[in-house]
Amino acid sequence: MRVYLSGEIHTNWRQEIISGSQGLNVTFDGPITDHELSDDCGVMIMGSEPDKFWHDNKGAKLNAIRTRKGLMDADIVVVRFGEKYKQWNAAFDAGFAAANGKSLIVMHSKEHQHALKEVDAAALAVVENPDQVVQILKYVLDGRA
Repeated sequence: MRVYLSGEIHTNWRQEIISGSQGLNVTFDGPITDHELSDDCGVMIMGSEPDKFWHDNKGAKLNAIRTRKGLMDADIVVVRFGEKYKQWNAAFDAGFAAANGKSLIVMHSKEHQHALKEVDAAALAVVENPDQVVQILKYVLDGRA
């Protein structure tokens, strides 16, 4: 099973899920989590831009190639909304996954329930921590709760 881990890049939640899923027949994928590389990949590859809009546009489009491929190849998409930043890209990934019929798991704190109610409504599961995602993967793969 392929699982795409999308969203917040400032904590180790991805590693917690990957570590907790050892022994399961799962392959993980996700975005580039090196913030500087993600922001600058376009100009690093296609040349510099004096205007910040076009700098960001180049990077966003290159990242979209990777993200779309990962989301389309995934059986399950996990989207984590963190505490500190507004992650518009995470909301976009959740919507893209839902629109393409992907099984969507959304992870966020209780404080974000109201703000993310529409995203949560599109998800098949809404959880608060990585361990709950691991438990879902075990249940889906092996029928263990």
